[in-house]
Amino acid sequence: MSTTKPKHAPRARAKKGAINGTPSPVPSASAGRPVDADGTALVVVESPTKARTIGRILGDRYHVVASMGHVRDLPKGKLGVLVKDDFDPEYVTPPDKRSVIKGIKDRAAGASMVYLATDPDREGEAISWHIASAAGIGPEKQRRVVFHEITEEAVREAFNHPRDIDMRLVQAQQARRILDRLVGYQLSPLLWRKVQRGLSAGRVQSVALRLVVERDRAIGAFVPVEYWSLEALLRKAADGAQARQFSAQLHSIQGEKDRISLPNQTATDTVLNTLERASYSVGQVVKREVHRRPAPPFITSTLQQEANRKLRWAASRTMAIAQQLYEGVALGSEGSTGLITYMRTDSTDVAASALQETRSFIRSAYGSEYLPAAPRVYTRKVKGAQEAHEAIRPTASSRTPQAMQRFLSPDQHRLYDLVWKRMVASQMSDAVLDATQVDVTATPAQGVAYIFRANGSVMKFPGFRTLYMESTDTGDDEDKENRLPELTRGDALACARLEPKQHFTEPPPHYTEASLIKALEEDGIGRPSTYAPIIGTIIARNYVTRERGSLRSTKLGAVVNDQLVGYFPQVMDLGFTAHMEEELDDVASGEREWVPVVREFYDPFELALKEAQANMPRVSVDEPSNEVCELCARPMVIKSGRFGRFLSCSSFPECRASRPLVIRTGVDCPQCGGDLVERKARKGGPRATFYGCSNYPTCSFTVNSKPLQEPCPECGGLLVTAGRRASRCTKCAYRGDVVQEAVDAGAE
Repeated sequence: MSTTKPKHAPRARAKKGAINGTPSPVPSASAGRPVDADGTALVVVESPTKARTIGRILGDRYHVVASMGHVRDLPKGKLGVLVKDDFDPEYVTPPDKRSVIKGIKDRAAGASMVYLATDPDREGEAISWHIASAAGIGPEKQRRVVFHEITEEAVREAFNHPRDIDMRLVQAQQARRILDRLVGYQLSPLLWRKVQRGLSAGRVQSVALRLVVERDRAIGAFVPVEYWSLEALLRKAADGAQARQFSAQLHSIQGEKDRISLPNQTATDTVLNTLERASYSVGQVVKREVHRRPAPPFITSTLQQEANRKLRWAASRTMAIAQQLYEGVALGSEGSTGLITYMRTDSTDVAASALQETRSFIRSAYGSEYLPAAPRVYTRKVKGAQEAHEAIRPTASSRTPQAMQRFLSPDQHRLYDLVWKRMVASQMSDAVLDATQVDVTATPAQGVAYIFRANGSVMKFPGFRTLYMESTDTGDDEDKENRLPELTRGDALACARLEPKQHFTEPPPHYTEASLIKALEEDGIGRPSTYAPIIGTIIARNYVTRERGSLRSTKLGAVVNDQLVGYFPQVMDLGFTAHMEEELDDVASGEREWVPVVREFYDPFELALKEAQANMPRVSVDEPSNEVCELCARPMVIKSGRFGRFLSCSSFPECRASRPLVIRTGVDCPQCGGDLVERKARKGGPRATFYGCSNYPTCSFTVNSKPLQEPCPECGGLLVTAGRRASRCTKCAYRGDVVQEAVDAGAE
């Protein structure tokens, strides 16, 4: 049985804190081989919640432990990549994970087999490889199991068909990690020197920032153009003054196909004068039956978009709650059970068994008329789709949101309700509407006649809309019901009044989290696991702010973007970034080796870096603030100094007033719901930072570690950092990992 490491396989270097040795692609073993009768198998997952759920399913012959997320990574504080040695990474085990690894190693020594059951994607594959490497679990004793839902049937099926660690997926994830480290750890110090300390840049986050900056500039440069509309309020003349009125919009001059243009009030007044004594009658009446199909079940991006539109949630909050629903919720006597399938996916596929179960539910709950003749199959293709997953769906459609509500927190119930309705609705019958279009002829005493147009629709059969209707970024409903009276060609109409309205063309809207995620997906930027961290990073770095639900670039963000676009056009190019994602996909499929892919990116990047270090100008960024100087009443600006960011009078040096800057964390106080803000202790130097409630002294809540936006998966309490990549709950004993992809930036 060979253990020779193949060319370009990931390896850990013998450095302080590192683990020697790297497993090769695991040689084939007897797939499905039962556990020895006298031995207990060890199963390793990421989280305690997932461990409890899987442990309940597998029973006493398996011992399930949690790695608490990642166990190894590149070192903090230095590059950790040997560029001249084929980008060889130096992996280290953080001090807070050494006891975890020792525990896994000790248990593995006495186990009959070690099953690595981390998440079913590239990140999970890499975590499994790192666990096996760090704990010294030999290839003859390790097996990989993958399931996309944590239910008894899915877990047992996975354990009946274990496989080898897929080194192609491991290498693809390693290549991504190294690319991000090469960019972040070299661009970020450059920005510190050229702009201000504490900044960061990332291979993907910087492209997202560019989208926001360029949208904001397009809005700022937009010049509105005036135009007018003319609405007629009409009724059937034969029905008298009490007849129901309806409105019609001026559409065109009779006999012309093009829509009429009313660029200003003068042109509008000309038409009004012509129509002063016009007669109105019904011209063409077109009636048609319109079918509306339901939206497909969720993928990662659409779940984040819809939760943002319907629930006003940030993408990070959506993914944190979805993780809880996936890993398992205690359902009374049924025990801990996963309620949704894996939530990081770009596939709309649904298992045949799930389709049949959903169709059976629809038939029994709504009736056969709400069930199409055959299951709906969705074939939406996301640019660069990589994972052979299913769509995000409930693990059992019979578990209705109403039945599950007593087991779930309010947030869990709201998201489960969204996922459940979207999936069930996706297999229901079309909504059917009767749509009517009426052309009204307005004939003046002299001159040309005009056509007014009225559109109306009536719901004939609600179909899937009985349960669910997809939201849009604009909030408009194209099928909004507008009932028209029964009209026949030639009917005489009476005009109650004509209403001219002035309008101006509008700029493109500011990005929201939903629309930015949609743009990233359409451009092939990032992948399902990265959307939430991308947005979280550019907000945390103060490059972008949230304002009334939209994302706005700051002055700092615009300056950083301009510096990067000017000197790193390749890194900031959307097409090139999407191309790199495709290259990583080729690594995952075995079509390319990872080292040439990294070198293809790095060689021109290194040249651009040298030029920027020599020629990039220094830029001083004073950010505007809403604060006013207490001494001279002039605006205050945000500056960066030796001890961080602070407020200074804009008239400095004439006025030397300054005061600390209140830095909001974006996390609610667990005691009163106020904002948790960063504060500095009076003693202890610049590193004496703590976090307290903005409602002090009314609320005295404080915590010494940085609060995290994700709630505790165990109790819903406040999570704070506990080391470089760990987190802990301030309410219960939970300890876990900080999301890996959040470190797409450089300085970490």
